Amino acid sequence: MTKIIPCLDTKDGRLVKGVNFINLKELGDPAESAKHYSDSGADELVFLDITATLEGRQAFYETIRRTVAGIRIPLTVGGGINSIDAIQKMFDLGVSKVSMNSAAVRNPDFVQESVETFGGERITVAIDTRKSATLPSGFEVVINGGTKGTGLDAVEWAKTVEKLGVGAILPTSMDTDGKQTGYDIPMTRAIADAVKLPIIASGGAGKLEHLYDVIENGHATDVLVASIVHFGTFTIAQIKEYLKSKGI
Repeated sequence: MTKIIPCLDTKDGRLVKGVNFINLKELGDPAESAKHYSDSGADELVFLDITATLEGRQAFYETIRRTVAGIRIPLTVGGGINSIDAIQKMFDLGVSKVSMNSAAVRNPDFVQESVETFGGERITVAIDTRKSATLPSGFEVVINGGTKGTGLDAVEWAKTVEKLGVGAILPTSMDTDGKQTGYDIPMTRAIADAVKLPIIASGGAGKLEHLYDVIENGHATDVLVASIVHFGTFTIAQIKEYLKSKGI
């Protein structure tokens, strides 16, 4: 079953949304939004502290604690997850899964250790990408909140991550993020077709058709939504009703 997963990007403990990873606009309290989405029928939630890695700190524990307290659905947390201790703290707070990106790229052994310690189903690797004419797939992995290129081919990295035993991959296109013009279909499909893991499409939903498109043509398993629900364009119920009408 395809899951509808609202994404709560946070900075300094507040809910924000940007475009292409910049121009952040504050939208309120992530814990309140999380409760609203949980009550409205979302299947899961993703909570990303988008500046934690850049600022060299761990996520805001108090905000996460309040978020977990108000929901009845699984929560994945990412941002500043760079040690076994950091992961354990998240699980102690009641978080269901963690997502890692920059730390995974810098130290693939950390991914493997996390999988061996907690189980692959609780570890998601986020892959932030941007277009690149020099790499075979056409997409480069970026880290540190999109501020640093790695020279890594996104599809090759996805294959590596799969071998390390993680439970899911969350690819986000920097090129389409927040634009509401549709997901990056070629990038999502390239990664989805290269691995057998669940793929959570992210970055660019603005219309209901975009969700169908990334599942049907991007071969995504699940869809992450942000602007489309944060700004009240559509409710979770409307999204589910639409996808159901399309046979999803």
